[in-house]
Amino acid sequence: MKLDFDKVGGLIPAIIQDNVTNKVLMLGYMNEEALNKTQETGKVTFFSRTKQRLWTKGEESGNFLHVISIKDDCDHDTLLIKVNPIGPVCHTGADTCFEEDNKEDILFFKYLQHFIEKRYKEMPEGSYTTSLFQSGINRMAQKVGEEALESVIEACNGTDDRLIYESADMLYHLIVLLTSKGLSIEDLARELQKRHKK
Repeated sequence: MKLDFDKVGGLIPAIIQDNVTNKVLMLGYMNEEALNKTQETGKVTFFSRTKQRLWTKGEESGNFLHVISIKDDCDHDTLLIKVNPIGPVCHTGADTCFEEDNKEDILFFKYLQHFIEKRYKEMPEGSYTTSLFQSGINRMAQKVGEEALESVIEACNGTDDRLIYESADMLYHLIVLLTSKGLSIEDLARELQKRHKK
């Protein structure tokens, strides 16, 4: 990444985006020293134009922005930094500096997929997910079937709360099964998207 700091007087804008929700959280400015410190510490550090010094977001509040990735734009004079924020981002206490809620419940599936993939790679002892992977494809497929049947029973004769509970179990076990086959919930989304276009 070769950035053109001189083009804009030594400071370049850094757009901060939530890695999970994709919401834009804030905009700050970085000089070369701030970018270097951000890369070294893994916490977003800006150059404060009012204080005329480096400023790590969260240094007073504890609401740090943990860096996931840093990309420059096509002109090499703007950064897009994806982060996992700790707490609200804005000094007003809002989730973002644009007064938006930083929540997208549906995107938890993305987080869960990555969590299950990590379990598959690391296979930590004592993990229920690890035990599912170790039980083999037939057992994983059987668990999906069992949870699907329980969801059907709750839909026909149960409560909405129990239907949600059993359906969540079914989706979790389905993601585990897909992961074991080298597939993901994103593959299901792509398939449904193709069908929707038709």
